[in-house]
Amino acid sequence: MKLIDFTQVENIFIVCGKTDMRRQIDGLAATITEEYDMDVYNDALFLFCGGNKDRFKALYWEGDGFILLYKRLENSVIQWPRTKEEVRTITQQELRWLFEGLKIDQPKAIKKVKTGYFN
Repeated sequence: MKLIDFTQVENIFIVCGKTDMRRQIDGLAATITEEYDMDVYNDALFLFCGGNKDRFKALYWEGDGFILLYKRLENSVIQWPRTKEEVRTITQQELRWLFEGLKIDQPKAIKKVKTGYFN
């Protein structure tokens, strides 16, 4: 058995809004397949957050079974996007920001610029 290396996961998806955190593997997988029409067996990590923004769940298919991670933070909260009921792709950097208690939309983060100068 190996534990997931988040830096090697091809796709990271965050389910914006609130998720019923009583759901376990089957319920969370059904949310992804039925509500969002996505493949849970792809190389993807799916993140969920409930009403309390001090805890989240992560679902990952490891090839022979699902891994369900549950984390509760002590003395801090996650800056979880609450404005839309959607699944959103995030980058490794945005995942680190989320785990560090920062918003995934950093207004002052340096963004790559496409200039077209060399094209």
